[in-house]
Amino acid sequence: MPNKRDNILVNIDWTTIIVYLILVFLGWINIYSAVYDENHSSIFDFSQRYGKQLVWIGAALILIFIVLIVDSKFYSAFAFPFYGIGILLLILVLFLGIEVNTSKSWFEIGSFRMQPVEFTKITICLALAQYLSSLSFSWQKTKSIIVLILLIALPILLIFIQNDTGSALVFFAFVFVLFREGLNRVLFITSFALIALFILALVTNLEILVITILVAGVIGFALTNGRNLQTQIIFYSFLLYASVSLVLLNYTDIFLDKEIVLILINVGVIAIQMLIIYFVKRNKTLLLFGLLIIGVSTFVFSVDYLFYNALQPHQQNRINEVLGKNTDPLGIGYNVNQSKIAIGSGGFTGKGFLQGTQTKYNFVPEQSTDFIFCTIGEEWGFIGTTTVLFLFMFLIVRIIVLSERQRSKFSRIYGYGVASILFFHVAVNISMTIGLAPVIGIPLPFFSYGGSSLWAFTILLFIFVKLDADRLQIFR
Repeated sequence: MPNKRDNILVNIDWTTIIVYLILVFLGWINIYSAVYDENHSSIFDFSQRYGKQLVWIGAALILIFIVLIVDSKFYSAFAFPFYGIGILLLILVLFLGIEVNTSKSWFEIGSFRMQPVEFTKITICLALAQYLSSLSFSWQKTKSIIVLILLIALPILLIFIQNDTGSALVFFAFVFVLFREGLNRVLFITSFALIALFILALVTNLEILVITILVAGVIGFALTNGRNLQTQIIFYSFLLYASVSLVLLNYTDIFLDKEIVLILINVGVIAIQMLIIYFVKRNKTLLLFGLLIIGVSTFVFSVDYLFYNALQPHQQNRINEVLGKNTDPLGIGYNVNQSKIAIGSGGFTGKGFLQGTQTKYNFVPEQSTDFIFCTIGEEWGFIGTTTVLFLFMFLIVRIIVLSERQRSKFSRIYGYGVASILFFHVAVNISMTIGLAPVIGIPLPFFSYGGSSLWAFTILLFIFVKLDADRLQIFR
């Protein structure tokens, strides 16, 4: 009789599997509803997307079986070779791939298309777990940090080159994994502060924003550094610079772009003054605030350049639409506008299965892929969307709980990677369908039509299910 420790059917987390099967089933019937054709009413019609999705689901079940019978140590042992294969595929698709929606990120074999970036999420998750759990890694070693950054940055760069910005952004979700594994709290908070600054720089006047930052910096320094002579010099000097700048701004014409020039002068003078006093008095707080003012101001003024040079015009338009800077419901904002109409028209209980007019008459583009959530909202209403959100949140929380009970550090890190990727996809996909995030073209896990997405998320999840099932055997 097999040892209970070795019996995967006993140790496997059936709760996770049941939630997965429910989500996949709901995804399938919503794809059927999204592209329903009265001339092909059978849900098993393999000439239609819902029939093809059933084939992908069948193949996914086979993949689950393969993942679960493979020794769990295989995934950690071959994590880096898998990572190398993922990087190779990202390079090959640049030369051998086809372009779909301006992104050259797909392989096409006959009628089948495969997007390697979906599977790269698995390989990076494995490699990250293997590296962070290795004895050679330490947050105190500069070499470890550099290798860690390269590990994540290389695929992001290759995906950006493919012009698939949405997929590249997914990998920033790994910041949650790094935070769990010891990333400095200040760096974690700083990363979100920079995102907030980027958004503020796009929606507010740059000069006002930098003045606010400068004032906050000086006041912050004054509050944290007491009432000593150095603090008073900095504080009253700032008042003097601000007064002189106000006079120059209103009563002279010595600069072509007075606002920006004067702001830069103020930033420079305050920062330099802090640095000078630091070198004289060796006050580290002064050095910190001086560098902070220079760094933040430089970042804010570089936002325009990054926005207009690093992003494609259609991406700029989508972000401006979300931020309210552009309003074009019949142009760039058409998809989101129709999606919001569809979701809003569902009301509390929805219009009923196959009764969605926005869906039925194809008002919403990509309604079986990126905008599948609007089908749920229109036909199943608030109750349906809440149920789907609950299932996703339950699954993500369940993965985190299971991650914390792992005896293997590799398994715990990998579990957090799975949870982070799923959370990012769910949060961003649903946010973009209701107009809270720009449309960046990432699928809703287990719902959006497509074999690559379904298979990748299935493998990603069930590798963790396998690791969890074998947790009693592993001592690392």
